[in-house]
Amino acid sequence: MPSGSWQAPLLTLGIGAAGAAVFVALSFPAPYLTGPATAVTLAGLAGIKTAALPQHLRDVVFIILGLTIGQGVTPEVLDAIRAWPITLISLAGSLFAIIFLTRALLIRYWSMDRLTAFLSSSPGHLSYVLGLTEGVKADLTTVSIVQSIRVLALTLLVPAAIAVTGRIPERPAVAPQETAAIPLIVMILIAAAAGYLLKRAGLPAAYLIGGMLVSVGLHVTGLVEGVMSYWLATLAFVSMGALIGSRFSGVTWQQLRLALSAGAAVTLLGVALAGVFAVIASWLTGMDLTAVLIAFAPGGLETMAAMSVILGIDPTFVASHHVARLLMLTAIVPFFVLKRRKAA
Repeated sequence: MPSGSWQAPLLTLGIGAAGAAVFVALSFPAPYLTGPATAVTLAGLAGIKTAALPQHLRDVVFIILGLTIGQGVTPEVLDAIRAWPITLISLAGSLFAIIFLTRALLIRYWSMDRLTAFLSSSPGHLSYVLGLTEGVKADLTTVSIVQSIRVLALTLLVPAAIAVTGRIPERPAVAPQETAAIPLIVMILIAAAAGYLLKRAGLPAAYLIGGMLVSVGLHVTGLVEGVMSYWLATLAFVSMGALIGSRFSGVTWQQLRLALSAGAAVTLLGVALAGVFAVIASWLTGMDLTAVLIAFAPGGLETMAAMSVILGIDPTFVASHHVARLLMLTAIVPFFVLKRRKAA
């Protein structure tokens, strides 16, 4: 690639890094993803020429993101998931209700095509959904706005609700241990090979899915322990945020307002439907409604897990349901994306 063609991507990454720094300073939710996305978006709307990352660099970013997404599936979490079949069935029902009712709403009132509406309606798995959107014929700009509003709304409102109660923890949780260097390198190489094979097979977001499958397999079997290197994960999220923001280049304010209203509708409907199914699950099992509501919230795994600790709710119950939600979406979303691609 000629050196000149790197100027716009490097500028985009620089703007994204600055956005991340600002959002970290402001203690904003998910700053390494939302900061770059916001900064690059605003730059594009202001007329600054931004650009997507080169394909090979995007593949590396998706490998790291996939490995990071999959690391939450451990033997302990799987054991916990088996202990709550009724609430998990109710959770699955809420996911299907949210996806299909929200999709119908977006098609009917926002005139979205079916694939864009489906990806916009997914109640969670932001990085995964956006990675899949990158690999198919859907409107990434619209999906990015709608999904970002959902995540930001949930992530901002939950801590605000906790702050009102005055029950703020005095010290942050201890960071998990990182995976050792050699196992991490081996895992990245295996994920790259898996992504290459999945890409040859025609799967969308092949390197993202390959990394996630490799990470899940190695963590579940206990062959690999710990979490992704924090600096690698940070670089990947900043790059992903910059990639999201670069898609807003050339977007009009009218298009932005339309997507913002769709994002608000998706968030409200998703929360309402999750609440309905949480009430049903609580009635069937006799479990505390607050605990089930937090476990069923459509997004914000880290925030909801922290909230469970603050409110004295079993964090394993909450975390296992959020991991189960991500696993369900991991299977549901590609199935319907591939089905839609074949239909087209």
